[in-house]
Amino acid sequence: MKNLKSKKLIGYYGFPRRSTLRSARERFGRDLEFVDLDVALGAPDSRVIQTTTCRITANIVDNAIELSRNIVAIVADVGEGKCDRGRYAAFLLREAGFNVIESRFPPEEFEDRSLVYSTSEGSLAERVDRIMGTVIHPSSSVDQTRACSPTHGFWGVPPHDFRILDIFPPTTHIYGWTRCVEAGNPGDLEMECYVDKNVPTVFFTQSFCAKQDLAHHLAEKHDGLFVDCHRNVNNSILSKVEAFIKLS
Repeated sequence: MKNLKSKKLIGYYGFPRRSTLRSARERFGRDLEFVDLDVALGAPDSRVIQTTTCRITANIVDNAIELSRNIVAIVADVGEGKCDRGRYAAFLLREAGFNVIESRFPPEEFEDRSLVYSTSEGSLAERVDRIMGTVIHPSSSVDQTRACSPTHGFWGVPPHDFRILDIFPPTTHIYGWTRCVEAGNPGDLEMECYVDKNVPTVFFTQSFCAKQDLAHHLAEKHDGLFVDCHRNVNNSILSKVEAFIKLS
């Protein structure tokens, strides 16, 4: 967070249309850095929204408020690729004085990019982070990846607290919205619901997220483990996930 306060920024969240991101950069400065407001950047609680809000949405608002002097514009995913709370966050940020550019990623712009990080071997946290990097840099290097057969699966969005990802073995495949991002299909419900058969999968959501309903349904359907977590993961959640992985 400290390093970000020394520069002008374009904030974004979700997966905005690439054309909207390009337009924002051309309008406000091609040398400006994009900052993903979804992630935990260390911003304090802005107290703008209630505590019973998805932690990722809270991150968006808290990060924006903390970086308000640096952010020249926010490109907000308010379509099916995000959620209604993402749309409401855009409204609240506009009310707070931010220049908010709304974006909806239409199906006709789906890209069907190759799934490299989702199906390769390696640190789950690093692969999730690289997938999210493709929102801004779609041509990220994949030279060091090696495809593998899945022994386990992680379904969901990138968590607020990445420590939960460290439990998973390197042969874990990625499913859910994160997989859709790598494919360039952020609103593809069919892809979001896909998991490989007979692969022990953890279906993860942040508490108070609308995706809880989908995650619970898919966990029941595929005999997986449904986990929801509000802010940081606690020892109980970590132990539950670790036991599921070891016993499956």
